[in-house]
Amino acid sequence: MIRPVLTEIGIFLVPFVVYALFLAAGRSGLFVQSSWPVYVVARLTLAALVLVIAGLIGFAHFSGAAPDSTYVPAHIENGRLVPGMEKPGVEK
Repeated sequence: MIRPVLTEIGIFLVPFVVYALFLAAGRSGLFVQSSWPVYVVARLTLAALVLVIAGLIGFAHFSGAAPDSTYVPAHIENGRLVPGMEKPGVEK
C-alpha cells in the first residue's frame, strides 16, 4: 500500500519540481520568496491536485484484476504454500 501512496505524493510534487527547475534554469533565485508568489503556488497546487485525481482514477481503472475474475486465497497443497491468485472468469 505504501507504493501507491508514494506514487501519488510524487505525482503531487511534479508541478512544484518543474517550476523549481524553471526558476533554476532562469537563474531567478530559487529560494527567494518573491519567486514563489501566492497565485503561482495556488496554480501549482491546483495542477498538482488535478494530476493526483487523474492518477487515482487511472490507478483504480487500470490496476487490479478483471471484473469477472475470481480470487483464490492462499492455501496449502501437498505440504506447500500456494499463493493467492486471480483466476479469469469464463467468457460468455
